[in-house]
Amino acid sequence: MSGKVKVRAAANADSMAGAVSVNERILRDCHNLYTDPENGLIALASHLGLTFLPPRKKITVMLMGNHSAGKSSFINWYIEEHIQRTGVAIETQGFAFITSGRKRESLTGDATLHLYPHFKPLQTFQGVSEYLCTEISTSRQKKFSLVTFVDTPGLVDGDMKYPFNVNGALLWLGELCDLVLVFFDPMGQALCKRTLDIVEKLNESHGDKLRFYLSKADEAGGESDRQRVLMQIVQELCKRPGLNKCGFDMPTIYVPNPNKLSRCVNQIEDVCKAIEKTITQTVQTTLNTLGRDCQRLSESIESKLQEDDDTVWSNRRARVRGCLFGLTAFLLPVFLFASILFGAIPRTFWLSLLGLSGVETLEIYLSPLHTLWSMVPDDYVLYTFVGLLLLSLLLLFVAQRCFRTRETLSKKERRYLMDRRSYVTEVVEHKRKQLYEDYLKQSVGEHDMI
Repeated sequence: MSGKVKVRAAANADSMAGAVSVNERILRDCHNLYTDPENGLIALASHLGLTFLPPRKKITVMLMGNHSAGKSSFINWYIEEHIQRTGVAIETQGFAFITSGRKRESLTGDATLHLYPHFKPLQTFQGVSEYLCTEISTSRQKKFSLVTFVDTPGLVDGDMKYPFNVNGALLWLGELCDLVLVFFDPMGQALCKRTLDIVEKLNESHGDKLRFYLSKADEAGGESDRQRVLMQIVQELCKRPGLNKCGFDMPTIYVPNPNKLSRCVNQIEDVCKAIEKTITQTVQTTLNTLGRDCQRLSESIESKLQEDDDTVWSNRRARVRGCLFGLTAFLLPVFLFASILFGAIPRTFWLSLLGLSGVETLEIYLSPLHTLWSMVPDDYVLYTFVGLLLLSLLLLFVAQRCFRTRETLSKKERRYLMDRRSYVTEVVEHKRKQLYEDYLKQSVGEHDMI
């Protein structure tokens, strides 16, 4: 009986692990629309000379602060698994990526950069590669399936030397991450100058990503002690012009411990809400970007087809001009030769050869040439003849230039572009609208959907 219970429990665990949330499915489907090797938008954009970046399936949340600020403890609490070492000492000496997967696994620096190719520029910071790792967990608690945490080294002042440019690496990661959680420890390290310097620089261009929290608030003593610590931190932050802004907020958080009761207000759920809000914003941004990219592709294909149509008509007009110039260049010497030949040979010969009606017809056609030749003085006949020959050669050259047409699309290429345009406007756009409806149905009733 107990064996059946275990089997049933394992089956339930597998089904829960296989469950996919709506937001997770949306981000995954959008990513597949871009990266599909045959019909992906990235391949089509490359064919059209455009560059598209695939949307990420997860958001990236970076945690930073002084050492022993509770960054690793928060990650362990969020995923409900002891995956990061915690303690008073500096446990996290490098950058650790914590993400969800099918199997518990630990990856080294090279494997980490292979898993996250958009983080490869970190290699430009000398020594960072040796301090990169990835921890893959099977946990699906909260929104962890949509989040990649970046646990950063604890920051300290003084003679502490890091094996790499920690300030530069943190600033670069802050630009790439979707959310930056800054933890201030109330136990004497909250006013770490290195932390404040990095936060101030990040705030200059990415202030909307920053969220500040007073961590380990339950260890700050009584309520008056916590208020004093908060005032000290806020005063230090307000001394820096970039951080002195209206609406500044610093919730107090700590990892709940059922064996240690505290009267301190715990706002750790606000951190979870900030992560969920970033996820929903990322889903909306991904869907909106997909719509704009579809429009860019459709316009690019339409422009390319229209340009090809214009080129075809231009080539046709060029061929017509080439034919006219070539025909003129060919007929000019023919008529010159015919007029000379008709004038040099006695009329009796032409009568015997063509008859009276033929000679009269020939005279009618050649009479304009006779009239023109009669206007040319005898001394300039040779020059005129040479000039007309040169004109004929010039017309031949112009005709040759006219036949140099521009390259056009083949029938196969035109069919490919038209098929891709139909695919983008009918399949991808329809898929995007369906995904948007699925996303909105999470918060809006079906009767509100138009």
